[in-house]
Amino acid sequence: MFSLFLRKTRPASTSAAPAKPTSSVGLTAPQSAKALLDTPRRQKLLEQIWQRTALSRTQFEKLYLDPISRYAELVQLLPASESHHHAYLGGMLDHGLEVIAYALKLRQSHLLPSSAQPEVQIAQAEAWTAALAYAGLGHDLGKIAVDMHVEYADGKTWRPWHGPLTSPYRFRYRKDRQYRLHGAASGLLIHQLLNRDILDWLCTFPELWTSLIFSLAGQSEHSGELGTLITQADQASVAQALGGDPAKAMSAPKHALQRKLLEGLRYLLGSELKLNQPQASDGWLTQDALWLVSKTVSDKLRAHLLSQGVDGIPEGNIAVFNVLQEHGIALPSSNGKAIWNATVTSETGWSHSFTFLKLSPALIWDATARPAAFSGTVIVDTTTQPPIAPGPPLNTSCSARGNASERATSNHNSFRPLPRADNASPAPDSLDLLMDLFGGPPTLPEDFETVPFEEPELAISSSVEEAIEFSGKHFMDWLTLGVRSHRIIINDRKALVHTVDDTMFLVTPGLFQRYGQEHPQLAWIAKKESLQDWQWIQKRFEELRLHRKQPNGLNIWICEVSGARKTHYLHGFLLNEHGGLMNDLALNNPYLKVVDQIPRKKPRPTIGNTR
Repeated sequence: MFSLFLRKTRPASTSAAPAKPTSSVGLTAPQSAKALLDTPRRQKLLEQIWQRTALSRTQFEKLYLDPISRYAELVQLLPASESHHHAYLGGMLDHGLEVIAYALKLRQSHLLPSSAQPEVQIAQAEAWTAALAYAGLGHDLGKIAVDMHVEYADGKTWRPWHGPLTSPYRFRYRKDRQYRLHGAASGLLIHQLLNRDILDWLCTFPELWTSLIFSLAGQSEHSGELGTLITQADQASVAQALGGDPAKAMSAPKHALQRKLLEGLRYLLGSELKLNQPQASDGWLTQDALWLVSKTVSDKLRAHLLSQGVDGIPEGNIAVFNVLQEHGIALPSSNGKAIWNATVTSETGWSHSFTFLKLSPALIWDATARPAAFSGTVIVDTTTQPPIAPGPPLNTSCSARGNASERATSNHNSFRPLPRADNASPAPDSLDLLMDLFGGPPTLPEDFETVPFEEPELAISSSVEEAIEFSGKHFMDWLTLGVRSHRIIINDRKALVHTVDDTMFLVTPGLFQRYGQEHPQLAWIAKKESLQDWQWIQKRFEELRLHRKQPNGLNIWICEVSGARKTHYLHGFLLNEHGGLMNDLALNNPYLKVVDQIPRKKPRPTIGNTR
């Protein structure tokens, strides 16, 4: 196993000898890097990290294992958080290793830096990969400096810049700690992990060096592609830690997505979704499971969460299914996916097949508040859900990095590299594909939604159509309420509403798509006119004639958005009058201006024979 490396590598320091984790009541004895890393799961993570580099064992020890060993001795058995993810002894070490493993998995489908020529990308490939690992180690490292108070048995305070702990210690979280300060504090300690030779090497690559410094300062918004990959890897590690046990969902902070999902489901089941109807229904509760019609609950859950101003809600149904499964809310079927195919039969003889999400009733109701069970039957269709065939435990194919394309895949009992398939295609930049690193749920097939939903969808949508009169006025009322309540943000980097020319600029199709997401029943109405939901409501808005037209009669205006590094363009409507919405808003967005057209890019010079 990977312990072969640990035997050969000189420990980051000799001050911490192997010891039992607990030396006396309330105190924990420091351990060596070898002892800390010599557990089956951490060995597996180290092996996966090595598989994602193009280095010999000797090079790996110098560039990766030595910094990881230093990291292990510095963080010891400290947790990664007080009550959120990895909130257990050794959680910080586990989280750091997971982030590296996830980040290097993502790295395999990226050519860095993306703006450079191929020959530059090949020459800098290993430097960018190593920098990604160092940023992964450092992204939460500042917590031990500013979030925790660590002291020795005699009460003397330990500071992480003093070096690794040398005797039994205890720790507590500071009550006055500042959220996000730990990100900026990581730079204080990076010299504890990286030696002078590594820093000298990295600083010879200006773009990489800039990104790494910003990342270690907690400024991910300025750290470019490196910061984006670390953020996604961190999210994947956190999702796995919190999603392994459904009971952890409600123990997460109130702003956490998994908690919002569960709260949203509880709200819908208490106020909107209809259960155990004689015929078409939103779901059925049996003695051992809650079966919810997948498309219906996904549409309504997204609409509810968007109406509450919750960020980070997936746009598509498949993504919602994956997120619910990742967080342990939706139970996996026999093929490992979130979707179940089953047939409902009532006592009256009515029968119909649906695609379901299966939940544990205990997640939704207490034992005393649980509704009566369905008197009919819900029978799972096993013919469409074959059991999972045994396969290799890990697939690490998908690299396009010059000589790094010979990356190894291996089982967890051997280090002999196997050649990667030449026709392997790069994985998309999605956390859904990352979760398979540790046996997480696979993604759903793209053609999943070909399963018919017509009968329940029509039955449900018809009743809602009567309750809500969709119109241009309803859209404007929704917009006005959203802006005034700050549920619809303005003048932000990802905002769909901006202030331009002393009025409101409504981004299309984004703003109209959001309206459609919050009102999923609109899709059924728009379908009658062979339109998408956002096209239908945009036409109703245009009919109000509340917007300015260009001199040539066109409705859509172009706004140029000037950023620090690049310029891009937005299309949208300019209102004739802001209707009082700007009373509470800032002045015109200084980064936006109306332009007549998007300038054409200059053609690149042709190289070689042009005949």
